[in-house]
Amino acid sequence: MAVSETTETVALVQSDAVAFGLIMAVLGLIFYTSSRQHGFWHKFYKHIPALLLCYFVPGLLNSIGILPWVPDNYSFFTKGAGESIYHISSRYLLPASLFLLTLSIDLKKIFGLGWRALAMFFTATVGIIIGGPLAIWLFHVISPEWVAGDVWKGMSTVAGSWIGGGANQAAMKELYNVEESLFGTMIAVDVLVAEIWMIGLLIMAKKSDGMDKMLGADNSKIEDLKRTVEKYTRENERVSYLNDYMIILGIAFAVVGLGHLMGSWLGPFFAQFDWAKEYSLDSSFLWLILTATFAGIGLSFTRTREYEHAGASKIGSVFIYVLVASIGMKMNLGEIYHNWQLFFVGAVWMLIHIILLFAVAKAIKAPAFFIAVGSKANVGGAASAPVVAAAFHPSLAPVGVLLAILGYAVGTFGAYLTAEMMRMVVAG
Repeated sequence: MAVSETTETVALVQSDAVAFGLIMAVLGLIFYTSSRQHGFWHKFYKHIPALLLCYFVPGLLNSIGILPWVPDNYSFFTKGAGESIYHISSRYLLPASLFLLTLSIDLKKIFGLGWRALAMFFTATVGIIIGGPLAIWLFHVISPEWVAGDVWKGMSTVAGSWIGGGANQAAMKELYNVEESLFGTMIAVDVLVAEIWMIGLLIMAKKSDGMDKMLGADNSKIEDLKRTVEKYTRENERVSYLNDYMIILGIAFAVVGLGHLMGSWLGPFFAQFDWAKEYSLDSSFLWLILTATFAGIGLSFTRTREYEHAGASKIGSVFIYVLVASIGMKMNLGEIYHNWQLFFVGAVWMLIHIILLFAVAKAIKAPAFFIAVGSKANVGGAASAPVVAAAFHPSLAPVGVLLAILGYAVGTFGAYLTAEMMRMVVAG
């Protein structure tokens, strides 16, 4: 399939600093309106989660070229602004937030969530593995030219991303020698389809009680974990002082620095071994996230945990919201106009994944939280799985991290299996 020609993009906001200031202003406005207790905004936020707007509004701004009176080569932010702000958010604010949200963790209760969490994670993985070949088969029957040639190779990189992450995606690109122009299109398919599904997951978090009733799910263990954390916070919360905030931030970013140090050592070390690359152990980002998470778990058994009383998890939540907005900046709905056929293929693939998730959840009575975090641990990885988990409750963020790390482990193998099945479908 030919890849559409692109023209030079014209950005309305040329400065990263201005772009960052703008999305922070958007976050402030959203939180201001969501705090209204009466009137239109009060009714509005009963149905639309604030977290969704924090994600979606920056995405809409970045998609300004889809408006009929704006040339389609216009964007709100300069090319790369979303990436640079996202890099800061994901490499500094994300690990800091994971550390702070994990500091008050009740590890026993998290492990007590049971087998359904793992069952839904692997269901999500299987949904991606079989969804790709089924989508390719469907369009091979309906419109063969949409999936002709090397499209299946390009789709293998989407499988790598959706099961594992960026490292697994790169592995598939190298393994199947995917052409650069096709790879660029597949990145757009990957990001846009996954981010549209994330919107659904954030809405799901808002409506989780009703969904649990529909699924006949037992969410008592999740509610018990929430109540434990809320009770602990309520009984010990105190007035916070500047001294508290400086110590909290000092510890958090010291851990972030340690995580980067560990990543700079362990990533290159494991890169020497082919077997380690299959499990993404050569990823510095993986070791950064692991260090932050396990530092939080370790210090939760010490007096450092007491800084939760001064608002450690609230600071962590601020970082999460900034991360969400920076993820939103990467979404450009205008990409749908270019190579829209492949977006249809990707959308059907995701739909199969979703249908399987809900079917299995209904069968085993798994709550909506396990559907959402199991899916996002695959499709989003360690950067966004804790965001979705925290949308249900901040205390659940570590569950997203632990499952996302499992996704890195199975990513390359799962993507390879998916690719070979797609190859067989195209070969007939």
